[in-house]
Amino acid sequence: MDPAVIGARLASSVVTPLIKKLFVKEGPGAGLVDEPVRISSLLSFRGEKRTLTEKDLSKLAAELVARAIRNAGPGERPCPADEDELVAEQLATTLYALGDLDMNDVQAVRLGHQGLAYELAHATRTRGRTTLRLSQGGTLLYERLLDTACLHILHFFTQRSAFVPRTLVEQSGRLSELITKIDILIERIPSQTAQDAGFERRYAEYMTGKHSTLTIVGIDLSHAEATWPLDAAYLSLEAVSSGEERPLSAFGLGGEEPAAAPQHTALPADRALSGHQRVLLRGVAGSGKTTLVQWLAVSTARQESLRGLEQLIGRVPFVLPLRTIARRESLPSPASFLTSVHNPLDGAQPPGWADRVLTAGRGLLLIDGIDEIPERDRERTRAWLSDLLIAYPDNLWVVTSRPSAVADDWLGAQGFAEFTLSPMSREDMAAFIDRWHEAARQTCRTEEERATLGAYQSALHTAVRTKQDLSRLATNPLMCGLICALHRARRGYLPPGRKALYDAALSMLLTRRDTERHVYAPGDVQLDEEPQLQLLQRLAYYLIRNGEAELDRDRAERLIEEALPSVPAAQALGDAPAILRHLLLRSGLLREPSVSTVDFVHRTFQDYLGAKAAVEAWDVGLLIRNAHDAQWEDVIRMAVAHGRPRERAELLRKLLDVARHENGAESALRLFLLAMACLEHAPDLDPAIRDEVTRNAMEFVPPMTIPRARELATVGPLVLELLPGPEGLTDEVAECCVVTASRIPVDAAIPYLARFADHPAVGVRAQLASSWGRFDTERYFHEVILRLDRDDLYFVAESMQHLRLLLDTGPRPWLILRGDFTADDIRDNLDGEEVTRLRLNRNHVVEDLGAAIGHLTNLETLYLTDCLRAVFLTGLSDLPLRTLVFETPGLSGVGVVPYRMEKLTALERLKVTIGHASMERGFPPNITWLDLHVVHEFVDTAWLSSVFPRLRHLNILFPSGTDRSIDLSPLAALPDLETVTINAEISGTASLPGVTVTASSVSARPSAGAGSP
Repeated sequence: MDPAVIGARLASSVVTPLIKKLFVKEGPGAGLVDEPVRISSLLSFRGEKRTLTEKDLSKLAAELVARAIRNAGPGERPCPADEDELVAEQLATTLYALGDLDMNDVQAVRLGHQGLAYELAHATRTRGRTTLRLSQGGTLLYERLLDTACLHILHFFTQRSAFVPRTLVEQSGRLSELITKIDILIERIPSQTAQDAGFERRYAEYMTGKHSTLTIVGIDLSHAEATWPLDAAYLSLEAVSSGEERPLSAFGLGGEEPAAAPQHTALPADRALSGHQRVLLRGVAGSGKTTLVQWLAVSTARQESLRGLEQLIGRVPFVLPLRTIARRESLPSPASFLTSVHNPLDGAQPPGWADRVLTAGRGLLLIDGIDEIPERDRERTRAWLSDLLIAYPDNLWVVTSRPSAVADDWLGAQGFAEFTLSPMSREDMAAFIDRWHEAARQTCRTEEERATLGAYQSALHTAVRTKQDLSRLATNPLMCGLICALHRARRGYLPPGRKALYDAALSMLLTRRDTERHVYAPGDVQLDEEPQLQLLQRLAYYLIRNGEAELDRDRAERLIEEALPSVPAAQALGDAPAILRHLLLRSGLLREPSVSTVDFVHRTFQDYLGAKAAVEAWDVGLLIRNAHDAQWEDVIRMAVAHGRPRERAELLRKLLDVARHENGAESALRLFLLAMACLEHAPDLDPAIRDEVTRNAMEFVPPMTIPRARELATVGPLVLELLPGPEGLTDEVAECCVVTASRIPVDAAIPYLARFADHPAVGVRAQLASSWGRFDTERYFHEVILRLDRDDLYFVAESMQHLRLLLDTGPRPWLILRGDFTADDIRDNLDGEEVTRLRLNRNHVVEDLGAAIGHLTNLETLYLTDCLRAVFLTGLSDLPLRTLVFETPGLSGVGVVPYRMEKLTALERLKVTIGHASMERGFPPNITWLDLHVVHEFVDTAWLSSVFPRLRHLNILFPSGTDRSIDLSPLAALPDLETVTINAEISGTASLPGVTVTASSVSARPSAGAGSP
């Protein structure tokens, strides 16, 4: 959005009351008809029933000008003082032209606010009204005020939504979104100097260019083409709250609906971060952590298409890869952020700019890779982070790490919520494969090549669906991309197992790719695969031994020089600098993140090659001494894969000895699980060692908590042999076992999960119903879904195939439709009399709810979660809806209340998020249970008493906390009130005898992780 739009600096709370005075309160068609209404008939200063004189209109314009000047920054008056009256006069003259327009309200909304401003100015000139001569500043202020007024005029029309046709739903949404953005920008961005604003534009352009592309693994492109646009590559994976052992209640108030809620808590990663100012995001190597960081940075820099990501409006991104900044003697202060990451704009930033941004709470700090710094530096990093949080508490913070690099709740004292990236689902894998092959098509020179690539694409889809080992390996973007590249390079053949895939990938990248592309001319010196591996191993092992993620270029050259006597074949390329240049240009494994540094394109390759070097040197003592360090976990797994049977046995035996002597149970658990995870890489191993590893892991089976269950799943399919059956387990432990098995997406998990299909606990059955999308559709349906007891259970459909299978074996009165089911899909497939409870999750296509579900004559409960287009409830008034939940994760700074909710007269239970503007929306009269999320720091309890006269149970949540004490005494007007729960300081409880009040103080400075990104 153009920052000039907020030049007038008038928030909606200031403009809306003034604009409303332009219109009659009860004009023709005000909520009564479905037809457009002439604008002139709505005006309060024209016609027989005028309530506003021309003099009053001039006063209104003068008030707008006065408030805009008052809200301008110190020393930044928008126009000369002697022009205030002239600007107000011209604005009043232009607004008076509303009465001269022939258009109706619908035409105006379709025109847009800038188009309406143009029409008004044109009408003023054509009617011969005076056009005053203003300075450049006065003209700019007049134009901004007119734009702002027109925006709110059109928004006023859309609020009279009964006569806004469905064809204007999108325009109405855009107007509302634009006003929301302006309010957030005005609140977040203090008045800026022209120097700061100009630099931020340059900085945003640089960040967009720097982070908006990814390297395409294994696609043969020229250097200029070897990137993938982030918009095309980004795949929104799911993240799970590491701290949520149980799902959040729908209302937080008890009752039958929350008890029957499904036990899945995964959300798209970017949305899962919403509602928290501070997030620690865990994910395995290649899971997409850095790509998510890039996507958040680019989205913030662009400030475009942020619907659903309002937490990023007005923010300034700082990407701080710890692998780079931790190599300095001291970690950087804000003034040194750009220097520390080698940003070329460092010298251009205005003095104190970063401090001003962070002091205003506008920063988005993306701190990537706790696991990529030595363990000795992690406490130093935490202390640095703590100091920054104390100095600049109101910014957004995202820190990434591998799962076990730091302990659980490592940043808990600093108020960080923890999330873990989930493995890719089958749908994610399919989408990634399609995107990869689409990118690869640009390399095809002939139609025959394109046809062959299409055949490979189809064959790979089949292979991933049918081959267990392949589908398990392809559960993160890095491995999925590698598999796509290998499948194409090897003409449809893929080696089995992770080690074999890595070996084949290295062979492809180091030799086969250049040979098959005829890169070398006759007589050119070619370096064979083995010498390159030896040199790369030296670099990788140096980095691992020293706990580094990148090294200086001169250090890399010295390491190569030291290795040359042992690798004489490499000397044919020249000296060490020449050999390093060759590896950077041709290997596909090394890169230069800056002019003077070198690193591996991905940590996975570094660990694999470093493990090979460790085994060849047989540094078993070094491996064991570092087994507790998360940086070494993959190294040890791969060392077992590289080792010979006797070496594997020795390594695992010593690993078990260390685990037994660990003081803490958590540390011992990680080492025992690490040993267990190594077994899949040890096809040839002493049976006694294998049994010993398994026996020690059994001490932690079955898992007793949901987080432990997720951790156990990282071992892979081997753990399925250890998990107990349902007999004799408590409901809680049974659910944990199902969570573990359901997160291992191989066919071997299906028979185990099927043993729980008859379990009476709704939590167990709900986990089974929610996990369908991870497995073969037909087999899972027949072995698991068909056997689930339907009582109090929501069945989940993530595709039309899921839905048809469910409905063909119905009835299914409780349904969750997850994903972009169209209105036609829903209307044509759901029986009008069968469905009583429906949840739409992550649906971004349905706009007309009446067309989609208006035929469900017995629908009592409706959940709309992350359905940002479905804001009009028109067409649902005849349904017997008793419960409505409207959740917008990602819109934590915005109140979104559906339109026409007051027509739902049977509604008794409501969960919704409100802001200042949405308090004016109509609400049903019979609400008895209310769960209210309030995006600002205050809620008018007198308003609650008048709008919800039958309220019995009230829950109020301020996502960002509040510094203001909330007076509850007006709630005494509610005769049936029984409970109040609120996360704020309160007063007036003496006025509520007999009411159970639960309050917790939450600071507006979210040191406990509340708040919104």
